Amino acid sequence: MRPEHIWNLTRFLLTTGALFGVWLLFSPSLEPFSLGAGLIGSVLLGALTYKEFIAQHDASLGSFMPHPQWLVVFLGVLIFYLYQSSWKMLGAILTGRANPRIVHFRTRLRSDLARMVLSNSITFTPGTITLDLNDDHLTVHWFFCNTSHAKLAGETVKGRMEQHLRKVWL
Repeated sequence: MRPEHIWNLTRFLLTTGALFGVWLLFSPSLEPFSLGAGLIGSVLLGALTYKEFIAQHDASLGSFMPHPQWLVVFLGVLIFYLYQSSWKMLGAILTGRANPRIVHFRTRLRSDLARMVLSNSITFTPGTITLDLNDDHLTVHWFFCNTSHAKLAGETVKGRMEQHLRKVWL
């Protein structure tokens, strides 16, 4: 088999597996008929959508399959940042200190999935909202802006999240 055929088969199987997993998660019954219907539906939808589910340019398993141990570390770091920024936001509200601005910066993450997780993590953290993600460029509304330098703003907003995400998705 040629490598592109193997990659297409892998994408199809991963898409079908993910769809069937969602079916199992939301299915009210685990009877054989229900499981069969879910499997047939997952195979049919997987055959139709595997090219959109996993992009052709994400040609390595590391670009969309996370490393579980680093994913757990990242989630811990994200929870830490959530609490840290929540307290910082509370202090800003009580003292009236804020300097909201829109900043632009780049990320060094190569995987589309990793970039999406970074932008959602930035939005999930109080005081920041990702307005746009275009390839490796992010546009973020930052409540505590203290610089107009794009690289410094990016390092401050991303914090250590980007470093941990680089380990999760190589």
